[in-house]
Amino acid sequence: MLFRSKVRRAIEAETDTPFYLCSNPEFLKEGNAVEDFMKPDRVVIGVDSDEARDVMARLYHPFVRTGNPVLFMDIASAEVTKYAANAMLASRISFMNQVAQFCELVGADIESVRHGIATDSRIGSAFLFPGPGYGGSCFPKDVKALIRSGKDKGMDFDLLQAVEDVNARQKQVLFAKLRAALAADLPSATVAVWGLAFKAETDDMRESPAIPLIEALLDAGATVRAHDPKAEQSARELFDDRVYYASGPYDAVTGADALVIVTEWLIYRNPDFERILSLMRRPVIIDGRNLFDPSRMRALGIEHHGIGRAS
Repeated sequence: MLFRSKVRRAIEAETDTPFYLCSNPEFLKEGNAVEDFMKPDRVVIGVDSDEARDVMARLYHPFVRTGNPVLFMDIASAEVTKYAANAMLASRISFMNQVAQFCELVGADIESVRHGIATDSRIGSAFLFPGPGYGGSCFPKDVKALIRSGKDKGMDFDLLQAVEDVNARQKQVLFAKLRAALAADLPSATVAVWGLAFKAETDDMRESPAIPLIEALLDAGATVRAHDPKAEQSARELFDDRVYYASGPYDAVTGADALVIVTEWLIYRNPDFERILSLMRRPVIIDGRNLFDPSRMRALGIEHHGIGRAS
């Protein structure tokens, strides 16, 4: 982070030609990067000269004709903007996950709480969904980068350290709920896992909550039957043949003692529950994305454990 001085010195060591620096951070969502590039909600550009500003303004003109802003600033501010944006989103996720934990302790429903605070115009609804913890390449990396950069400057980034700590603990929640539900039967259990990627619409398993979950299950002696629409190859590189890779969601739950939902793929949102019940040995669902209505699960005779919701 903040490598502009190093970059400048490295270039100056190789050439006498005048040059300018520009920092143009991207804010692309994985799985939607092309659309985000073609229709950005804003463009942030850090420049060190009027010449660089003019060149970048011409470059981006075709992409902001609808009026979305191009924000010019100094290079350091552009770099911090990138890290601060991801750190803010990560903070919202960790905040909601900790509120979800509190909801379970006091008998509240995190989904009601989420709706209640999302209607506040100062807060909004984005990134308020509780879950098994954030993953991917950006949020973990950028939170760590801000913490480390702060330390390099003699500052303790206490808030972001807490965000990271909460996220690390949250990645253990699914296994803890499963262990409580299956108790002594866990070592001999067969567990279905729906979703391996850190988020839907990608095959990326970097920092995915599925990794510590599956590792904990395998260490406990359980058999894992996993499914993901796109991330099977990524999973094979991590787990080799220690996991059964199902051909579909229903193949995954066949003979399972429990189902754990890790990733919110559309294919998992409205399954045939009667079929699921006929295929599973035990009707236990650990719903890491709160996809299903607890009252409906009770009516079907399913033991349902969500995040921040009454079981």
